[in-house]
Amino acid sequence: MEELHSETQKVEPDPLSTSKIIGLTGGIGSGKSTVAKFIEECGFPVYYSDDRAKTIVNENDDLKIKIKELIGEKAYTENGVYDRKFVAEKVFNNKDLLHSLNEIIHPAVRIDFENWVKKQTQYLVFKETALLFELRLNKECYKSLLVTAEDNIRAKRVMDRDGKTYREVEAVMEKQMPEKDKIKLADYIIYNNTNLEDLKEQTEKIIFEIE
Repeated sequence: MEELHSETQKVEPDPLSTSKIIGLTGGIGSGKSTVAKFIEECGFPVYYSDDRAKTIVNENDDLKIKIKELIGEKAYTENGVYDRKFVAEKVFNNKDLLHSLNEIIHPAVRIDFENWVKKQTQYLVFKETALLFELRLNKECYKSLLVTAEDNIRAKRVMDRDGKTYREVEAVMEKQMPEKDKIKLADYIIYNNTNLEDLKEQTEKIIFEIE
């Protein structure tokens, strides 16, 4: 990872302010997670929707019952752990099944997020989610921030990171909303086509411009 030399600005919490929710999104290989870390370094809290969803499906007994009824008992291992690979294979080419699964999981994540927001004191809070525009969650946010990159760059990053073939990555990208459509919907856009230093500078510039 490229070493960064720029000094990160820090923001002190203001308990008297009302938090504004900024939706943070980006397709596979865009660098959304890296931007989220830069945002945290600037002093703003980030709610990781995808990570929280992974936790919730393992901790919420009601969700477990509903998911098993929808997907089958094999949605969870013998040890009671959510089998993400099995479920992903079941819903990958079945839009109706995927929609039904989202209808089970996302309301629980929404409640978890709302409880998290109540505990925050910073004037901006960021909600990281891959499906911000697909689920129209941007309508519930003050502003939306998209991290994007050229398709070939995104594909190479995922191939290098996960050891996947180009065709495997392409299949995932084809299931996601096209970047051109996301760009039309986003309030702020970070283009992650160059290096980490540039990515960091873009991130800091945008988040401190939000009023």
